[in-house]
Amino acid sequence: MRRRWLVTGCSSGLGRAVATAAARVGDQVAVTARTTASLADLVEAWPDRITPIALELRDADQCEGAVRTAADRMGGIDVLVNNAGSGLFGTVEEVCDAELRDQLETLLVGPWRLARQVLPLMRAQGHGHIVNVSSLGGRMAFPGLASYIAGKYALEGMSQALAAEVAPFGVRVTVAEPGVFATRYGSSLAEAAHRLPVYAQATGEMLDGFRGMEDNEEYGRPEDFADTLLALVASDLPTPLRVPVGEDAYAYLEAAEEAARAEFAAARALVRPAGAAPAAG
Repeated sequence: MRRRWLVTGCSSGLGRAVATAAARVGDQVAVTARTTASLADLVEAWPDRITPIALELRDADQCEGAVRTAADRMGGIDVLVNNAGSGLFGTVEEVCDAELRDQLETLLVGPWRLARQVLPLMRAQGHGHIVNVSSLGGRMAFPGLASYIAGKYALEGMSQALAAEVAPFGVRVTVAEPGVFATRYGSSLAEAAHRLPVYAQATGEMLDGFRGMEDNEEYGRPEDFADTLLALVASDLPTPLRVPVGEDAYAYLEAAEEAARAEFAAARALVRPAGAAPAAG
């Protein structure tokens, strides 16, 4: 079955790998980036399969236009991959309101907007698949990434509600949670405008780690992420809502689940049920 994809954030990294893999198997792919110049090589490689679209996720009109163009050029949309994103490094005290809003516009509002706009098409055709690319930060927190974490947690919550809402229409929802892959995330990570030296000890090592992510051979290959995503979309079997991608993702998230269970048990022990006798001492 040939599919029609709309994939955001295709100038590099995971989005480019997904678009490449889909085009390679013969699918039609509408690829987006802030400027289409960064997509020229994809068009050159598969001129009959790739549709380049300029898209700034924070622009509502561009989002609407991207969906309309993709549907017109391909005759519909079977798969939406909300992959485009950005990262802002800064503690809660350091990130201002404008920076927080900008981060949430990209990580939550843009994907929500695109999902809302493709759903009438998918409901009408009786099938579709929305893939929201989250991260380990959708289920665990890291110091210095407060606004990014907030966006990814919100994206996963929205996805969980969305999955229940659209299942009766034959539309599937998957949250992909990649581990650490060799992308440009570290080098493109922006910093809050007003950094406070008092937080250097708590966040400095984390920021250095992110800066060293690009092209590290120890990290996952974006092509492997793409292969996993294509297999998930092609599968006729029921799939979990959340799908970690990469062995390191499972290791990190297992540790996070254990910590959550320990926290739950500690809270239960702390909060005395109504009417229970107070503990001795």
